[in-house]
Amino acid sequence: MEIPTKYNPQETENKWYQYWLDHGFFKSVPDDREPYTIVMPPPNVTGVLHMGHMLNNTIQDVLVRRARMQGKNACWVPGTDHASIATEAKVVAMLKERGIAKKDLSREEFLSYAWEWKEKYGGIILEQLKKLGASCDWDRTKFTMDPEMSEGVIDTFIHLYKKGWIYRGVRMVNWDPQGKTAVSDEEVIRKEVNQKLYYIRYEVVEKSEEIGAGSGINDQISKSDVSSNHALRSSFLTIATTRPETIMADAAICINPNDDRYASFIGKKVLIPLINREIPIILDDYVEMDFGTGCLKVTPAHDLNDYNLGIKHNLPVIDILNDDGTLNKKAEILIGKDRFTARKEIAKLLEEAGSLEKVEEYKSQVGFSERTDAVIEPKLSMQWFCKMEEMAGPALDYVLDSEVKLIPEKFTNTYKHWMENVKDWCISRQLWWGQQIPAWYLPNGQFVVAKTREEAFEEAKHLSTKYLGLKIEDLHQEEDVVDTWFSSWLWPISVFDPQFFGGKNSMGNSDLQYYYPTNDLVTAPEILFFWVARMIMAGHEFKGEAPFKNVYLTGIVRDKLGRKMSKSLGNSPDPLDLIEKYGADGVRVGMLFSSPAGNDLMFDESHCEQGRNFANKIWNAFRLVKGWEVDPQLSNQNQNLIDWFESRFNQALTEIEENFKQYRLSEALMATYKLVWDDFCAWYLEMVKPAYQQPIDAETYKSTIGFFENILKIVHPFMPFLTEELWHDELFGERAELDCCIVAQQPKGGKINLKLLNEISMVKEVVSGIRNIRNINQISPKEALPLSYKSDPKTSEVNYESYKPVLFKLGNLSNVSPTNEKIPGATSFFTGSTENFVKLSNQINIEAERERIQKELIYLQGFLKSVTAKLSNERFVQNAKPEIVANEQQKKADAEAKIAILEEGLAGL
Repeated sequence: MEIPTKYNPQETENKWYQYWLDHGFFKSVPDDREPYTIVMPPPNVTGVLHMGHMLNNTIQDVLVRRARMQGKNACWVPGTDHASIATEAKVVAMLKERGIAKKDLSREEFLSYAWEWKEKYGGIILEQLKKLGASCDWDRTKFTMDPEMSEGVIDTFIHLYKKGWIYRGVRMVNWDPQGKTAVSDEEVIRKEVNQKLYYIRYEVVEKSEEIGAGSGINDQISKSDVSSNHALRSSFLTIATTRPETIMADAAICINPNDDRYASFIGKKVLIPLINREIPIILDDYVEMDFGTGCLKVTPAHDLNDYNLGIKHNLPVIDILNDDGTLNKKAEILIGKDRFTARKEIAKLLEEAGSLEKVEEYKSQVGFSERTDAVIEPKLSMQWFCKMEEMAGPALDYVLDSEVKLIPEKFTNTYKHWMENVKDWCISRQLWWGQQIPAWYLPNGQFVVAKTREEAFEEAKHLSTKYLGLKIEDLHQEEDVVDTWFSSWLWPISVFDPQFFGGKNSMGNSDLQYYYPTNDLVTAPEILFFWVARMIMAGHEFKGEAPFKNVYLTGIVRDKLGRKMSKSLGNSPDPLDLIEKYGADGVRVGMLFSSPAGNDLMFDESHCEQGRNFANKIWNAFRLVKGWEVDPQLSNQNQNLIDWFESRFNQALTEIEENFKQYRLSEALMATYKLVWDDFCAWYLEMVKPAYQQPIDAETYKSTIGFFENILKIVHPFMPFLTEELWHDELFGERAELDCCIVAQQPKGGKINLKLLNEISMVKEVVSGIRNIRNINQISPKEALPLSYKSDPKTSEVNYESYKPVLFKLGNLSNVSPTNEKIPGATSFFTGSTENFVKLSNQINIEAERERIQKELIYLQGFLKSVTAKLSNERFVQNAKPEIVANEQQKKADAEAKIAILEEGLAGL
């Protein structure tokens, strides 16, 4: 079979991916083998493939393919997340395009549209991952709102409620006015924003009873703005705030009781500008006297700190904002205006009323919704919460005891801080898309928690004595759904046995017993707490053990300028375009070349080009070997070289294995790359290949094919398509239908001949030295050159006579001979302690040779300086082992000898 001159990924990738699918290579069922399991972090159904997905899923696929080739029962479970907030926003937008408003639909009608959207768009990202080569068991694909998955979520809610760990109450929450729902602390992204600081004057009107004090985060300013008299202007108090639109919700002005500047105002009241409502001046040492004006407004309904102080001092709570962020009737003015529009308009009104003292530019941190990017509004709301403290303890212990390893370990401290400062989890969302909370309300406001209306009715009959004639239709279910993360924290269990949470089988089904706990989780550090930690909590609560052993935390994919890749910046390439241009293998290699765990990846498209070049290098090397003709009569003259590459392969395999054990995938790839590109293609094949149109001996040919087959095996996890294509070439003989590279056993390490490795390393240095001389002096590679070498046979690192054929071939030499003297007029270079001479007649480029020697001198002088400094350190000499000190002394002597020879050569020039 003739192999094309160029590798064409487009012809290869679809063919082999379909072949793998058709022959069930991705499929996993429990058997007697050791399981290796990964559950895919479920991407949102709203998502399309981006560079972060590419990195994450490439890493997962490398781990899964390698495990499969180690003979393990590899199971990679894919799936998608229903993403309540993001998906509901997409559906609302779709309906708007059709002229339909959500408010005009019933819940059931809206959900029918939502499922329509999901069926049309929800599977796109998984299909895109197939282009990357993701070897998932697609028969196991799960969706967090599959009926049985949702049932597991409801069972979990009921279980935790009965345990007393879920409760309902009014709390200050993070409110997303665009999504019109509460979001958790972890879903709030803090950004530094340029704002304005408004200095507003409140008129003092009369004395009143002392009540207390408080302050709000948004109402504080930096110490540099403090002036001893700043807040005091005759019969006015001045406060500074970034949120003038909330003054109508003020409940008090707060001062420190020890602040002498305001002593005369204790017990008095002020008027809120524009609406002239009286509020008290209250006292509390919570207020820092030298922070801001020392005189701050308290708005309990719109700031968490203010809310807490309001409780302490029994202040009224006046919520002036609607759920969509517009002002309501309690604001009295600007009713119906958006909060940011109101901010601008109220500034004008304050200025016209003489109540705006000044405005300053100001920078501060503002919270944004991760899902909608809307500015978060602190809001008092009746919500459902899950207690976290009891679950956090065991989840922390798993990590601190290394039962769950975070990779890299630097994230352990972050995890520890989060878990030791955990807050109760707001699990309710004011949405329709999601699992509806199984709480059922009676007409009197009481509620019961039950799986079905019928079960709720039975419980309600025992609960209510007032409503003796209670009917089942009198019950109405909670409108809210649970947080999306409340379903995905069950993922490592629910993908195998979604009915497990019902408690019918404490051990779970056969899949759960076989695959759980999983092995590795690959995810992003930003979801370490609100997904990874919660999965560990759920695993402990429901299974009594952590859901995985290792958590590989990827970095953020950034452009070469260090900016996070995003569509808004226009700096993120389309992954499918990259695959089209460079092939899936090229892109996979490009992503992994510079992606150490936990560190950000500075992506450059040239990495993908390098990956494509690597594929072409392997392809062309294969074409070279396939083109050889074998002469069975020829004897093997290459045994030393065969033994060398076998040792080098085993050495590299040890390095690769160790890197995989430490989850250094980038380093494992680089070790593979160097072995293949440098040692195999650039050196071994060049050493053993026959002269043009000449045959090769059978033993060298057989060994080379064996090496190539093993190379395909170790390259396969990184480059599955290219390796599978070459694996089935006739060069390797006829393959059975299921004899595929994807399930070929990874090679086992063997003996490593260090002496031989060192010898060939010196031979390579000699050849490189000769090639360097050719380049410097612009001598044609076709022109043969004489090589002489001066060495002490007792200390020489290599026997030149043994490697004459290689030196003649790769160096294109006319002669290789020993010498006891320097060769006058020859250019020289060192390999170890041996000095090599190449006589160039009149062809030597004096200036280039002088420059080369000077560069080598500078290097050696620097090296000698560092060795001398080490030997001058008494602590080193006294504490180091004698053999280490002797080694350093030998380095010094060798450097001094080389410097003397080079200086002599420089003088000769």
